[in-house]
Amino acid sequence: MAAPAPGLISVFSSPQELGASLAQLVAQQAACCLAGARGRFALGLSGGSLVSMLARELPASAAPAGAANLARWTLGFCDERLVPFEHAESTYGLYRTHLLSKLPIPDSQVITINPELPVEEAAEDYAKKLRQAFPGDSIPVFDLLILGVGPDGHTCSLFPDHPLLQEREKIVAPISDSPKPPPQRVTLTLPVLNAARMVIFVATGEGKAAILKWPVDTSFGGHNSTHTHLGNLPLHTEDQS
Repeated sequence: MAAPAPGLISVFSSPQELGASLAQLVAQQAACCLAGARGRFALGLSGGSLVSMLARELPASAAPAGAANLARWTLGFCDERLVPFEHAESTYGLYRTHLLSKLPIPDSQVITINPELPVEEAAEDYAKKLRQAFPGDSIPVFDLLILGVGPDGHTCSLFPDHPLLQEREKIVAPISDSPKPPPQRVTLTLPVLNAARMVIFVATGEGKAAILKWPVDTSFGGHNSTHTHLGNLPLHTEDQS
């Protein structure tokens, strides 16, 4: 199944078909990056339904690369809930159980928050870890960010009309008043999203139908997730027609 072209909306008949195409895109982007001068692949993951989708499809797509190449992957998380990793709401905890147990990516290459810290310190600590993982970059440049989209248009933990949408200095921000529980979270900011080499939004379910009416031929505005530049940005979605 062909991976979608950047800048286009790709519609799939089922989550299974969507997941297979998404996994292929990740594997193709990884192969391209590993063959390049930098020799690494930096991937930012989001939670929600993406966890089960990637856990189901990505191991088979990434396996042909071999353990040596997977060891050159760097994983970060686009946002994280400030809960223990064993908690059902922990994005890293879910990926650790369902995906990372199937992929030989070294723990040292997986960048996580410290959930034992207060939310402000957790954000600062995560930002420090990202800067260490991306030396020389004033803003960490991920090769691929996979973002979900909420029914209200939020992505990461950046919600409509929230002050964090105006953040331009920090690469990671704390949020203590998330409209969606749990209230305390750590999130990448818009400068990091806009610095990524490729950003892909993935939307499934009838609740996302209104969000999918974005025009692809105009600059983004309105919903907070549409503050991200269109550029190299495909959208994967499940068919709701």
